[in-house]
Parts: sequence; structure tokens; C-alpha cells
Amino acid sequence: MKNSGDAMSSMTSQLMQRGLIQPPSFLRTNVMYETLMGSTAYGVATDASDQDVIGFCIPPKLDLFPHLAGEIAGFGTPGKRFEQFQDAHIQDPDRADQEWDLSIYSITRYLTLCMECNPNMIDSLFTPQDCVVHITRVGSMVRDQRRLFLHKGCWQRFKGYAMSTMHKMRTKSPIGNRRKLVEQFGFDVKYAYHVVRLLDECEQILREGDLDLRRSCEHLRAIRQGNVSEQEIQRWAADKEQELERLYHRTRLPETADEERIRRLLLECLEEHYGRLDDCVVDENAAVRKLREIHKLLEQSRDLWDNSPGGSPVSD
Repeated sequence: MKNSGDAMSSMTSQLMQRGLIQPPSFLRTNVMYETLMGSTAYGVATDASDQDVIGFCIPPKLDLFPHLAGEIAGFGTPGKRFEQFQDAHIQDPDRADQEWDLSIYSITRYLTLCMECNPNMIDSLFTPQDCVVHITRVGSMVRDQRRLFLHKGCWQRFKGYAMSTMHKMRTKSPIGNRRKLVEQFGFDVKYAYHVVRLLDECEQILREGDLDLRRSCEHLRAIRQGNVSEQEIQRWAADKEQELERLYHRTRLPETADEERIRRLLLECLEEHYGRLDDCVVDENAAVRKLREIHKLLEQSRDLWDNSPGGSPVSD
């Protein structure tokens, strides 16, 4: 296996060495990318903020290519696959006030979520450079192509997350630290700032095809400090939703992610890590792919003809 890791050990590896987490052992040397998320990435962190880390790894080869071990798709009991490792509230014994939340995804799961415009995953690709705590050659290959994952579908996904968060802000009974926020400000300002953040990010994507997570940090910080009322938040969100609906129909972004280009990126990452994939993947050339598309169109045309009122002209 080619070593695509850097000399710098990952946060996952450091936590493993200290015995603070117990993920699969391969994660010690196979994490490709890690970045700080949450309030740190958005520029609104306080001394009490937890450290959220999201990243991706490349699992063992047989996880991604089980046919190499004789597994036949659809037959028998499939082997267990690594998709993600998550651990929350990891207490740092050297700092009583420091907790870590860690989420490491398989590269295939990570790229799929990015293609679907999952807000957390998209944000993790666009974090400021000072938030990146570990990156390898493979991590850089994906991060450098981050705009490849932006498409019009971001509107439905980001709006869905924003509206769900707005509903929680209005109806969810607060507990723990969130109860203190409600008692202090009259509503959950943490939920409120996430509503504004999500809609603002969506606007950047639709309008510019790019994303700066800290562009609106002053506005977000004012919300977290209770300097913006709940009514103002609701009015702002309602107006922004209408504006984004119009922008959605004008944006020059593609309708969906370019799955073929992302597939090629994935294969390039896997080859960088594993070496050649000749025994794993048949990578069809453009001519073969085009022939397959023509064959599919012919089959569809035949089905339409067979199901037409006149039926097929071919006799039995």
C-alpha cells in the first residue's frame, strides 16, 4: 500500500494513543482529512465552545472491494462495512473545560453525502484553512475539488435543515445549557444563529458557486449574544426564503452533482492510497460508456413501442 499520509498525525490518532477513543485500529494511520467545525469554523466560538472535528478516511481495501474476498453482491450475508466512526463528549483529562466531538467517515460515504449537498459535509470542505488540523495528499485532492460538489440541490437541503432548526427553536423544550440560553435571552439563540447561517450559506452557493463560512460572522455573533430578537430572526428568514426561491431559478449551478467526475476523483484518491486498481475496478473508456448509453436509449425506445396502442410490429 502506498503511504498517502503526512508526517503529522491525525487528531483521531492522537486521541487513540491517549486511550480516549476506541475506533477500528486502521484509523490510526488511514485518516486522510480532519477539520474543526462548529462555532470555530463559523468564527463565533467562545471559551466554552466544544471542539467538533469532521473528517474522512480510506478503509481497508476489502471494505470497498468485497468481491476481492469472494463476496457476490446480493448473495448470502454481506460482510460488515465501515461507514463512519463517531464519538461525542470526549473529555480531555489535561483540560477539564475541553471536550471533543469526532466524526470520521469512509471516503465513499463522505463523498456521497457531499454530492447530496449535506450541509455539514459541504461546510467541512469549505472550512477556513486555519481549521484544517490534518490533511494528506488525498485530503488535498478532495478539498481542492470542493466546488465540484455544489449544485442547485443545495437549496432544498439547506432550506430543509434551516426550517427544521427554526421549528426546534420555536417548539423544543430546552435542556442543559440550552435552557440557560432561553432563560437569558427568551429564546434559543444557538438555534437562531444556525437558521441564519444555513440560509446565508445557501445564498452564497447559489449566487457565487463558492462558500465563505466566516463571511457573516459578525451577524451570527450578534445573534448568539442576544442582540437580535426572535421576531427579527423570523422576519429575516421569511424574507430570505422568498429571495432564495427566486435565486434558485436564476442560478447558473448545475441541477445535480457531476457523478462521473466525482467517481473519477474517488478512483484517483484510491489509487493514490492503494496503488493501481486494475484488479478492483473496470474503468470504461468514453467510447464504451457512450455505447452503453445508446444501448439503454434503444431499450427504452423498444419498451415505449411495445407499450404503445399499436403494439410492436414484430410478430411472434
